[in-house]
Amino acid sequence: MRSRLRALVETLRTGFWAVPTLFVLLAVALAFGMVQVDRSLADDLGRVTFGAGADGAREVLGSITTSMITFTGLVFSITIVVLSLSSSQFSPRVLRTFLRDRQTQISLGVFIGTFVYAVLVLRAVNGLDGDIFVPAVATTVGVLLLLVCVGFFVAYIHHITSMIQISSILASISSETRAVLEKELPTGLPPTPLVVRPRGPVAVLPADRSGVLLDLDIGGLVRLARDADVALVSKLQYGGFVPEGAPLLEVHRGDPGRLDGKAAVKAFRLGQERTMQRDVAFGFRQLADIAAKALSPGVNDPTSAVQALDGMHDLLRRLATRTLPTGAHADEEGQIRLYLPQPCFEDYLALALDESDQYGADSLQVQQRITALLADVRAAALPEHRAPLDARIAARAEKGLPSSPS
Repeated sequence: MRSRLRALVETLRTGFWAVPTLFVLLAVALAFGMVQVDRSLADDLGRVTFGAGADGAREVLGSITTSMITFTGLVFSITIVVLSLSSSQFSPRVLRTFLRDRQTQISLGVFIGTFVYAVLVLRAVNGLDGDIFVPAVATTVGVLLLLVCVGFFVAYIHHITSMIQISSILASISSETRAVLEKELPTGLPPTPLVVRPRGPVAVLPADRSGVLLDLDIGGLVRLARDADVALVSKLQYGGFVPEGAPLLEVHRGDPGRLDGKAAVKAFRLGQERTMQRDVAFGFRQLADIAAKALSPGVNDPTSAVQALDGMHDLLRRLATRTLPTGAHADEEGQIRLYLPQPCFEDYLALALDESDQYGADSLQVQQRITALLADVRAAALPEHRAPLDARIAARAEKGLPSSPS
């Protein structure tokens, strides 16, 4: 249930349609409400708010609908261009940062909502003799909404030009990764025991479809394993891909016939692409992609790569100062019932630095930044995380790379 709720929240956050749809519904309610206000108020108030008559109201509302279509078209065009440039210049995986941007969604919602409002109020205007009705208050509200849209358009242009800067993109990815890291790998996490696996599983549950693991109902799997008195070992970690029919879960010890296999497989929520919902490594993956793109011969921008390394420096330092989980999950009685593969600190370190170290081998700026990163993280790291850091520092010294920060 929790995984489904998280999936719904993630869909609403990343969906480009959710916020505009909400604004359209609000515009419909506002239009009918304002028209009813006009029908209930005296004519004197209508002449004060808007005194141009039925033809004037039609012309004003028609101009609003036309201008809103233009605004909406510009927002769409600018957004598509920004998405295209960001995908080619930085990484295709940063597109979700733009798609979930609230200011862009709200701006689009305001423009579409104002268009819908003007159309609905326009249909209420009646200029026939004997039954003249001019929604003066509603038309005035439409004019005010048009002024609001102008302000939103100016703010949107400023926002989007700031958002496509490399520093803004990196800050957004780093901030989101930090939030996921603090939620999934909090400080003060007690050490968890490793699962001693038997030589071979007694049964294997295959994946019912292909996809990337986005979320997992851990509590549900533990309860299923406890009720069947078995231990489950997953073959998949967050962000990992599994083809249809490939092993998804191994059943160890006990009678696998007592396990509800369909429910166990359904506990895995698979998707087409990785998200930041619970996948800390995906944040590192995005930063590493941006650094690799910046160090490609076609771009040759080591400064941007160093900025990406700055973000990974902060994340690695946070990881180095906390105990990482082993992936073992026990039931209420302390019996290990589920094991999920978890990246260790060395895995995160390799993901953060391997590609930048390789592609930036000839860049003094990049090599000096990696040296400074390793030295600082090594000084702050817990004893259990120092071995891979020491190995990298020693390997760099053997190659004659910068051995001290500059």
